[in-house]
Amino acid sequence: MVRVKKTAVPYACQTKDETMEAIRQLGDAQRELTRIETLMNDEIAAITSREKARIDALRERVDALTSGIHWWCEANRTALCAGGGKTANLVTGEVSWRQRPPSVTVRAAEKVVSTLKALGLSRFVRTKEEVNKEAVLADPHAVVGVPGIAFVQGVEDFAVTPFEVEVTTP
Repeated sequence: MVRVKKTAVPYACQTKDETMEAIRQLGDAQRELTRIETLMNDEIAAITSREKARIDALRERVDALTSGIHWWCEANRTALCAGGGKTANLVTGEVSWRQRPPSVTVRAAEKVVSTLKALGLSRFVRTKEEVNKEAVLADPHAVVGVPGIAFVQGVEDFAVTPFEVEVTTP
């Protein structure tokens, strides 16, 4: 199914027969696009499969080199960062240390929220207030005249779905 974007019309059907032909052509184009995407994905899968051993070997090599560089740099960090910086230029590249900003992870969020509330630490619990759009739609007359609330209705989407036959094998 194709949703129509309301833009300038470069082509407009003039008759029912032209419309039926355009729908057929649309279906042909969509199927051809799917075939091309499938062929591309098949080629990507074949290349990935063919190169998997080399890719894995290179990833292992990258990990080993990175680890070796890290160990040496940690052992020599004071000399590398003699000026008090966090970056050292080693001619063929540079190494740097960056402190991550503090972060918080929460597991079992509902239990943590109830515990914080029970301990009188509600300031650490966020309450999100938002307009209940379903309630507004159920009783639109109650909010008539409230600035910021607008009702959108009568919007119609147009969709074209070329007929397809799906082949299944027993």
